[in-house]
This record gives sequence, C-alpha cells and structure tokens, in this order.
Amino acid sequence: MRYFIVIFFLSAILFAEELHWYDDYKEAKSMAKQTHKLIYVFISSAHCGWCHKFENTTLQDKDVQKELDQDFIAVHLIRDFDTIPKKFQVSPVPRHYFTDAKGNILYDTLGYREVDSFKAYMGYAKDQIQNKEK
Repeated sequence: MRYFIVIFFLSAILFAEELHWYDDYKEAKSMAKQTHKLIYVFISSAHCGWCHKFENTTLQDKDVQKELDQDFIAVHLIRDFDTIPKKFQVSPVPRHYFTDAKGNILYDTLGYREVDSFKAYMGYAKDQIQNKEK
C-alpha cells in the first residue's frame, strides 16, 4: 500500500511541473486576461523536422519551461489540424509569436531556436510589454 501512495505522490509532482499547453487561441487569450500573463504561440506542422527538434530540445529545457509557465500562457497550434487566427502566418514553420492578452503581437520570429536565443526572445516580448505600459 505504501508503494502505491509513494507512486501516486511522485506522479502528482511530476505532472504538476509540466507546462500546460493550449490548442485554442481564444481560450488562451481569456486565460491571459485572467492571469495577467503574455501569450506565447508556437505554430508547427506535423511533418516539420525543425519543429520537432525545437519541441524535443528547447521546449524540454527546465528553465525555458519555468519561464514560460511563470510569464506566459503557452499555445501550440499545428497548422495541419488546428484553427489558426488569420493574423498569424502559418508558412514556413516553426513560427513563434508573443502577444499581449488583447492579442497584439509584441514580437515574432521564425525557425528553430536554441535555448539561449529562445530565452532572449521571451525577454524581448516582456520588454515590449513593459515599455508599452510606461
């Protein structure tokens, strides 16, 4: 019985630290308004090797996950399946958009990004909103 309790708590801890991804931009905007966070939109394709590399490397970095969770509502839209607002370009991919809770694009970039450069882009977006609020 103790074994099951330990497994249950370990599972809860592991899943609690996992970053929540939205697949609906409208829902993410609503959540961003409630939490006063920015929105990060990652647009990929099911058959994009660079998208998969970004997902399997940069987005797996614990510091990146922590910063995304702390400061952003994360949205992953797959152009082959999801409804994507017209203001976002869907080709080529991967595409990255940082918006405010109203949907105004603060910063966008294209392509695979390593951890350090992606963290810098998150910083640019946060700087944009801080400058906008002044």
